[in-house]
Amino acid sequence: MSIKRAKQATTRSLQFAYRDRRNRKRTFRALWNVRINAAAREHGTTYSRLIAGLKAANIDLDRKVLAELAVNEPAAFEAVVKACKLEK
Repeated sequence: MSIKRAKQATTRSLQFAYRDRRNRKRTFRALWNVRINAAAREHGTTYSRLIAGLKAANIDLDRKVLAELAVNEPAAFEAVVKACKLEK
């Protein structure tokens, strides 16, 4: 492999790495949304109503934390859902 081809390959790999770092964020946010929606539906609400309730109740939890609660701490997630419903 020539030096020119090696430089081109390196440049291209760096471009892919840059692009894929952003795509990974997109993929994880979609996964978090699916997890939150599934857990919210178990408690009789939807994803959009839950997020709107969080904003109305001034509860500042990001989607990553909500998804983590939904998967690993169902009781804590249920408490968050109830706090959102009380504010309405």
